[in-house]
Amino acid sequence: FSIHLFHSMRRDAEAGRCGEGGGEDSGPVGCRWTQGRVLAVMSAGGLLEKPQIIAHTQHSLNYTVFDCKWVPCSARLLCLGNFPRGTGVIQLYELQGGRLVLLREIEKSRPIKCATFGAASLQQRYLATGDFAGNLNIWNLEAPEIPIYSVKGHKEIINSIDGVGGLGIGEGAPEIVTGSRDGTVKVWDPRQKDFPVANMEPAQGESTRDCWTVAFGNAYNQEERVVCAGYDNGDIKLFDLRNMTLRWETNIKNGVCSVEFDRKDINMNKLVATSLEGKFYVFDMRTQHPTKGFASVSEKAHKSTMWQVRHLPQNRDVFVTSGGAGNLHLWKYEYPAQRSKKDSEGREMGVAGSVSLL
Repeated sequence: FSIHLFHSMRRDAEAGRCGEGGGEDSGPVGCRWTQGRVLAVMSAGGLLEKPQIIAHTQHSLNYTVFDCKWVPCSARLLCLGNFPRGTGVIQLYELQGGRLVLLREIEKSRPIKCATFGAASLQQRYLATGDFAGNLNIWNLEAPEIPIYSVKGHKEIINSIDGVGGLGIGEGAPEIVTGSRDGTVKVWDPRQKDFPVANMEPAQGESTRDCWTVAFGNAYNQEERVVCAGYDNGDIKLFDLRNMTLRWETNIKNGVCSVEFDRKDINMNKLVATSLEGKFYVFDMRTQHPTKGFASVSEKAHKSTMWQVRHLPQNRDVFVTSGGAGNLHLWKYEYPAQRSKKDSEGREMGVAGSVSLL
């Protein structure tokens, strides 16, 4: 396995000049946006009047990588996963002179599946992780021997984690959401020990589905906040944390691998969901119809599993998807002339826009 550091640029075909970043070709794999950069892989070459994704650096690893995160306000990044011997690992790298330099390696007893800085302050930058045993831990990376917060959050592996209220993103208290194979979605306040502040689980008698992905959104004031969860059977559920209700649900017929709001600290605008069969959906979250829900547009982009979606921080209408065959696709969402219209009964319903491959 290896990590690849990429950035996006635009070539000017007529003038033959390279835009910001410059560079030549590259080779295969995954994805993550960060403040103008992308962590991942894609083939790029030739003078084209389209954005290019250019290899900046790459580094080989001796373990399976499950997640990568940029350390906020730094030129450092974290990679985490598990060694072949079954232990977990967190590696801290710094970008120095165009190379990734390993600063620290932290080995843990359990493989680590996912991580987020989303509930941490910019001063502390504590890392929250979910592991294969269902444990939620928060680490001070300057003293990582013992977690500063630890709870047995789930009965099985924590597949996905997200944070809000930290890093100056999102109003309200800092919170962490976790989704697990045990079928539950739980919201945690790091200031409260042992118990979640919210627990979304199947009703008694209902079948338990594997939750693969979770994301916060709608955190535009002190009261409003939602969690979106995607499941292995294609279910997408939107939980309203203010009213503690299931606000909306739909099914996209294939396992939901990744969900993300274009921004989590504004009134819900767009939600992107990716699936097993290489298809993704963009939902317009501004107008909810009483029976039809949210308007959406879909696109089949990859021939294999679409593992992730990440939005560009500087432009929420641009996002990248990563495929199981090692491809990255860069997309732009175009809004319709009118985002809502009246149905035959005079009720407001959303109008989906269009998606173009950049």
